[in-house]
Amino acid sequence: MSAPAYKRILLKLSGEALMGRDAYGINRETLAGIVDEIKAVAAMGVEIGVVIGGGNIFRGLAGSASGMDRATADYVGMLATVMNAVTLADAMRQADVAVRVQSALNIEQVVEPYIRGKAIRYLEEGKIVIFGAGTGNPFFTTDTAAALRGAEIGAQIVLKATKVDGVYTADPKKDPSARRYDRLSFDEAIGRNLQVMDATALALCRDQRLPINVFSIFKPGALKAVVLGEDEGTLVHC
Repeated sequence: MSAPAYKRILLKLSGEALMGRDAYGINRETLAGIVDEIKAVAAMGVEIGVVIGGGNIFRGLAGSASGMDRATADYVGMLATVMNAVTLADAMRQADVAVRVQSALNIEQVVEPYIRGKAIRYLEEGKIVIFGAGTGNPFFTTDTAAALRGAEIGAQIVLKATKVDGVYTADPKKDPSARRYDRLSFDEAIGRNLQVMDATALALCRDQRLPINVFSIFKPGALKAVVLGEDEGTLVHC
């Protein structure tokens, strides 16, 4: 087997990825498939941090649009990410994967608080670390949390798992002629407004020279292929 191209990665999972084909919530079959993909990469000796969203349970912007205060809505969204993190961790433990959950919000009866040094030690011990509650601050997305945690733990790349197999010139579901980018610079992604991640996350990754690879979490073996350095998805780099 080829050696992994990366020793330590930060995987960004959207909450919507957990829904599968359901309208909301967590699809157990989809969850099990995601765990299998992560477990296969961990078995290669790769150290894995995970940031997970909460859109399958609650979307802060949707709550704000319906009249809820934006900051309050975002805090509710952070709690949704903790629910997803705890659920994902439970599924990993059932699959015999060593895992820890850390939260940017203090909920110590449920999960550990985020402590950078402890997170790095867990990674060095071969445990997967799931980061919940985003950055712990309203008005910041979980994309930004992924960029921040990736930089903090010394990840070599941020892997953004999506429903599509990369970044396209247009929405491939609406435009059959849409073309997938194999590689992009950060400046190109920002300048063309390609929605790889939000602008704050992209700028942080660019400044820290932390590449991003966008791929489909629903394509079997795609995560492993990215970690092995194969041409999978879209690589955004300096």
